[in-house]
Amino acid sequence: MILRAKHHFFIYPFFQKYTLWKVKKIFHEVKILGELKDNNKPLLIISNHVSWWDGFWLMYLNLKLLKRKFHFMMLESQLRKFWFFNYSGGFSVNKNSRTIFETIDYTADLLSDTENMVIIFPQGEINSIHNQKISFEKGIERIIKKLKNEITILFVANLTDYFSNPKPTIFQYIKEYNYEKFNFLDFENSYQKFYAESVENQIKIKNS
Repeated sequence: MILRAKHHFFIYPFFQKYTLWKVKKIFHEVKILGELKDNNKPLLIISNHVSWWDGFWLMYLNLKLLKRKFHFMMLESQLRKFWFFNYSGGFSVNKNSRTIFETIDYTADLLSDTENMVIIFPQGEINSIHNQKISFEKGIERIIKKLKNEITILFVANLTDYFSNPKPTIFQYIKEYNYEKFNFLDFENSYQKFYAESVENQIKIKNS
């Protein structure tokens, strides 16, 4: 059986407050670049996976903009090690087990509720922030094809720069992915294009 997400009455609010405090303490500022129309649909977040910070950055984005119940897919081995994430919306995936089908069904079920958001890191593991090629694993396609309702898919690219500050700034690029009929190759290519454009925009940003 998979580890299903829980939202503990103390741990989940603590994680939210800790995120705001930690981000403010460690980073110079956070800039959210892009727009999202809140159409009251469940949210599927597709984001690059570059560090231990990713979950905190996306929680920050949720608290400031998205305002949904926070869920994220995490490798079972890591979730058992960092058990407290299970009580803050984390649920397990084990790619080498038949429970992968249970995870797919569970994720699709979460995305049937308009109050929910689900984060998936399509690379499946942490990659260098300098890696410009974002390759998707097939599990996302299976999840989306399981859905019986409309959702909003939001692309996110988290990038950082120091410029002349001793603390880095987080740049969160966001863009809604619009489609009529889901096609996995177009989905993957669209995120890759979005990510490349985000990096290009980042290079153009001048120190302020």
